[in-house]
Amino acid sequence: MSERGGLLPAYLVVGADELKRQATVKRLKRRLDEGFSAFNLDERVGNADIEAADLIASLNTLPLGDVFRLVLVERADKLPKPVSEALITYLANPNPSTVLCLVAESLAKSTRLYKAVAKVGKQAVIECAPPKRWELPPRVVKMASTYGVRMDQQAAEELVSRVGESMTLIDAQVKVLADYCRDRGTITLEDVEYLVVRTAEVKPWDFLDAVSARNTVKALSLYQLMQNPSHIALCSMLSTRITELICARSLDERGEGPLLAQELGKQSWQVKNHMAWARRFREEELRTALIRCARCERDLKTGLDPDLTFTTLVLEICRT
Repeated sequence: MSERGGLLPAYLVVGADELKRQATVKRLKRRLDEGFSAFNLDERVGNADIEAADLIASLNTLPLGDVFRLVLVERADKLPKPVSEALITYLANPNPSTVLCLVAESLAKSTRLYKAVAKVGKQAVIECAPPKRWELPPRVVKMASTYGVRMDQQAAEELVSRVGESMTLIDAQVKVLADYCRDRGTITLEDVEYLVVRTAEVKPWDFLDAVSARNTVKALSLYQLMQNPSHIALCSMLSTRITELICARSLDERGEGPLLAQELGKQSWQVKNHMAWARRFREEELRTALIRCARCERDLKTGLDPDLTFTTLVLEICRT
């Protein structure tokens, strides 16, 4: 074991997932002896005021009563060049009893600082890339369980739709929901709708999903929350979705539902609900909906009131 307790001389915690970055930093901090952490933890922020000589002096300081000293630099992607160059030089011969932790939302792999940290060990760069949107609801469900409550997929999907993709904001909302639902032990869709204010911009696919589910109230609510939507673009996307549902229904009737993703040229997660949505419509309803989409696009292009024309289309599809 090395003088720094088995840790590498430097780490780069990099990526847009702030919650993952915070968790990584917390794990490193916990490796310090609490009784000496005030002496052996130096936290700094990369900005124009940070001085290279002062930072290097801190890195070369010996720990007090512990096996290592931790120097943490947030916003490392904003370090002035003289400071980053000084760190590159330092990393060529680092203090054996100090751990340098650089934290950044982004830092190109082509930069000298990135390469210098990567060179100290295979595990030196800790990637904190945000999860893809389709991965978020399952993560939210697991997150709720860590707070001692259950949460179903539908509630998790609604939370992501309302809050956006920031894991930090999602975590904060899950904590609030968990406290509110502690006695019941379950966070429901109704709880999310009641407690969580929509702060994220409505994504077109959330609207399309609501129409596909024939949820008139939700579809119209999401549509009203859109800021300056392109009605023609929405109509085109809706037409594409109806076509996908026609394909899904056709395959389902032939017992070939598992082939849907392949037939549409999509990933399986992108069509995971298509079959259930398609079953909400009769075949003639879907074909009529497609005709109505074409009629709506024509009316929009001829100058009819876009809000009334598009709202009528949504009502016709959901209530057909």
